[in-house]
Amino acid sequence: MTEQQRVLVIDDEIINLKVISSILRDDVDVILAKSGKQGIRKAIELTPDLILLDVMMPGMDGFEVMMQLRHDVRTCAIPIIFITALSNEIHEEKGLLLGANDYIQKPLHTNIVRARIQLHLKLVKQQRMLERLANIDPLTSLANRRKYQDAISMEWDLAITNQHHISLAIIDIDNFKQYNDCHGHAAGDCVLQQVASVFSKQFNHETYLVARYGGEEFVVLLPRLSKEESLTIVRNCLRAVEQLDLPYHADDKRVGTVTISVGGATCSPSSSHDIDEFFSSADKMLYLAKKEGKNRVYWVSGDDSQNLSGLLEEQKS
Repeated sequence: MTEQQRVLVIDDEIINLKVISSILRDDVDVILAKSGKQGIRKAIELTPDLILLDVMMPGMDGFEVMMQLRHDVRTCAIPIIFITALSNEIHEEKGLLLGANDYIQKPLHTNIVRARIQLHLKLVKQQRMLERLANIDPLTSLANRRKYQDAISMEWDLAITNQHHISLAIIDIDNFKQYNDCHGHAAGDCVLQQVASVFSKQFNHETYLVARYGGEEFVVLLPRLSKEESLTIVRNCLRAVEQLDLPYHADDKRVGTVTISVGGATCSPSSSHDIDEFFSSADKMLYLAKKEGKNRVYWVSGDDSQNLSGLLEEQKS
């Protein structure tokens, strides 16, 4: 079932809120706010798909509300339609320059209001679909490297601000080249999809991100998780991939089973930490896991800004 889109209506006149709500309630989830301050708070908390904003309101008028919404990273991308009885071109120009997406003139006409809103909600859907396609790996349907890079930058800053842990796992499918050589790239693509499906199930949490980094390498971002918490999840994933029991053969003989190796790092970053060094620490752990026999996890934790050289944790199957 498709989630219903949400429209926030900000207007100090109760009658206007009732009229707009009656027009929209069969098509969208309507959120009502009776003042500019209340509207800003609800926009931040509920992240509507569209905002209908009255221009003339006491205390904080629509122009001031617009400026605050457009200067907040949490609300700056939400499309806004001004609703106004003003017919002055200067006011309309001011609103558009501030970032309004459209104007609806009072008195309100049901068909026009509904048509304008449906148009902008359709544009929102199309924009989100394009963003999703731009951030999804087409073979595995996981996030792609671009999405990971955006996410790690955001989560790194949040970890610094809130002083909490952040963990990162880099995963590589063992002997993947040999599998491709034995069975062909089409079969290799099937393996990538099956392993990716395991990752989706094992890292199924709204705060986690698993992405295909390139080839047979994946990254998993685990915000606010300690080393021990991360290791528990990653070890379960290691076993789940092994239980797929995907064999590869050479000269009609079974020579191995598809497994994964994992390198991970955990730290509580500060402004002096380097995000590239953090990734490099996890990558070094992956190198050790591959070197020491594959199908295992190596993990490092620590808070040294130049060298996250804490205790190593190894998991052998």
